[in-house]
Amino acid sequence: MIYLKTDEEIELLREANLVVAQTLGELAKWVAPGITTRKLDQIADEFIRSKDCTPGFLGLYGFPASVCISVNETVVHGIPSGYVLQDGDIVSIDCGAVTKAGFNGDSCYTFCVGEVSDEVKALLTTTKESLYEGIKQAIPGNRIGDIGHTVQQYCEKRGYSVVREMCGHGVGRKLHEDPDVPNYGRRGTGPLIKNGMTIAIEPMINMGSKNIVIERDGWTTRTRDFKPSAHFEHSIAVHHGKPDILSSFQYIEEVLKERFI
Repeated sequence: MIYLKTDEEIELLREANLVVAQTLGELAKWVAPGITTRKLDQIADEFIRSKDCTPGFLGLYGFPASVCISVNETVVHGIPSGYVLQDGDIVSIDCGAVTKAGFNGDSCYTFCVGEVSDEVKALLTTTKESLYEGIKQAIPGNRIGDIGHTVQQYCEKRGYSVVREMCGHGVGRKLHEDPDVPNYGRRGTGPLIKNGMTIAIEPMINMGSKNIVIERDGWTTRTRDFKPSAHFEHSIAVHHGKPDILSSFQYIEEVLKERFI
């Protein structure tokens, strides 16, 4: 069942997503060659709790960490570990936070670690752009398939592939609510988009094949051909007839701008 949110509930979701945005901004200060993904998870956990929230992913379905950290060919659900980030890596950090009021924020950003090849940067640029193209379709009267179709066409025309098995989702008092929001599909199909709908749109785009493998840990999901994958995500509300982005990359971009001036 799709739960349409009131104006008050949308503002409560915005508060949760603000914490997520600030957490990703804090992590942007630390993403660099030489740091372990486990250390990044610790920083995220402490920061989320400092904002009087709890990590949205920790323990969810048994996940053992506070954020998902996926490096290079890992598409999603990477478990933080002793892996040391290397120059040229890319790392997707998917973050969730739950407020005391019980609302979830959810967002993901793929970071460059040191000097990354132009080929990989192009993958990240296309994936991020496809997110915003998909968001434009989230207006009353459209259907969920319009979002996925737009993301798919945008990425495939540029030579990339779209993961099929993983998708976006509704978000609210539960991290994962109806409807599913695939990153592929046909126009005019799927649930009708209405005011009050709150969803997480999250393109997961591969440089090579769309095929994926889930590792033996039951979580780590990588590309079958070991080519890089990028992942960007915003939580949005369909509000007053248009998409209202509840999460933000502003804090990340401010940090990255300062680091590379």
